Amino acid sequence: MPHPYVLLSAAVSLDGYLDDTGPERLLLSGPADFDRVDEVRASVDAILVGAGTLRADNPRLLVNSPERRAARLAAGRPEYPLKVTVSGSGDLDPAARFWHTGGEKVLCTTDKGAERARALGLAADVVPLGPELDWRRLLEHLHDVRGVRRLMVEGGGRVHTQLLTQGLADELQLVLAPLFVGDADAPRLFGPGAYQGGRLRLVETRPVGDVVLTRYEPTAPGTGELPSAADHHWLALACELAAQCPPSRTAFSVGAVVVAADGTELARGHSREGADPVVHAEEAALARTDPADPRLAGATVYSSLEPCARRASRPVPCSRLILDAGVRRVVTAWREPDTFVAGADGSAVLADGGATVVVLPEHEDRAKAPNGHLTGR
Repeated sequence: MPHPYVLLSAAVSLDGYLDDTGPERLLLSGPADFDRVDEVRASVDAILVGAGTLRADNPRLLVNSPERRAARLAAGRPEYPLKVTVSGSGDLDPAARFWHTGGEKVLCTTDKGAERARALGLAADVVPLGPELDWRRLLEHLHDVRGVRRLMVEGGGRVHTQLLTQGLADELQLVLAPLFVGDADAPRLFGPGAYQGGRLRLVETRPVGDVVLTRYEPTAPGTGELPSAADHHWLALACELAAQCPPSRTAFSVGAVVVAADGTELARGHSREGADPVVHAEEAALARTDPADPRLAGATVYSSLEPCARRASRPVPCSRLILDAGVRRVVTAWREPDTFVAGADGSAVLADGGATVVVLPEHEDRAKAPNGHLTGR
């Protein structure tokens, strides 16, 4: 199911702390960065914090700029983003500023937590998610029921850790403040967990007053049938590659990317690239990999269109090429229609060969765009 775009936002000291242990909250950012955060808040549909942050900081989570609030209203959006908190117990202070400022509020909790929250009379829409908290179910609810397309997560460290280790964070916006905390009992941004093994992608770095903003995107593919946020990034790239294909009346325009389990891009390709007028995207990408590369066994192939099961131009279809390369996971946006091959079903070939096929239909329109002359769209 579709999820919102999840943006993690945090500020830390040079030694990686979110706060110190004093009675007052440690202000890590300065005026320029507070204004930047206000701008980001104004751009999203919802802001989320965990129960620990609610208890420790008692935040309001408002868009402070009147001009930004007016711009939201002029665009037909609520004056303030939806405010969301997450608590397994539902045991939260009904007098907290979170409930009594801004616009609509949602508490996502467990079935038992919902009973407690309703008994407390919290000024929020209480959403029970089952016997345990489930982040995927929570994100699906926000997307499908509340219409959230961009979600800003402002803490705390436990929430950020869970979203990153479960592959559900699309972006990390991290501000580094020029000071040290040095207290082992102070809260850190990230706790222990099964993070991706490779490097994240640096999107941006810039000074904001006396702090430095860095923006990163996770790169590691998901595992099995569960998609990760990075799966969406890589499939979007495959769709961009499809748009680079020379147009054809007899073949689809397709893009493909091969990515190792640690998020390292191994190869990419697109249909009819170079001097080969019949090469397929997956074929072109795999031709650039080393057949002996042990990373292929754990890699994912991203293809804007389902890999072919049969083809006239070459003896081996792309679904078989993928299996022969040792790849056992494929993510695609669009199942192949019967335009050129009746009963095309590359996914069945891949599944019969032991591969997992994940379809992300949110990207279907982008995959179809360079093929509009073939599909009539």
